[in-house]
Amino acid sequence: MMAFPPVRVLAHYTVARRTSEIGIRVALGATRGAVVGLMARQGMTPALFGIAFGLVGAIVLSRFLSSLLFGIVSTDAMTYGGVAFLVAATALASCYLPARRASHVDPAALRSD
Repeated sequence: MMAFPPVRVLAHYTVARRTSEIGIRVALGATRGAVVGLMARQGMTPALFGIAFGLVGAIVLSRFLSSLLFGIVSTDAMTYGGVAFLVAATALASCYLPARRASHVDPAALRSD
């Protein structure tokens, strides 16, 4: 059992649940960029909090694990920065596709609801 669902699942779920709201925003004149920005921002918020807490936890635990590391310093900034960048880039990519799909919601299709 997972403690937290992956970012991709949260982004798809958010778009699916808020389709009518997104359609109303588009009908009232929201641009595609604004809709993509809104959905991507809401999907990236938990990911960025996770990265921040993970970095703090890694720095704290590196003291205890420094005896197990061979060939690198326990507080190697390039390693921490590279991993944080990779996780953030992956989260952004998984938020972008549902956000782009949300920007193509047709407001006329909401009439049947």
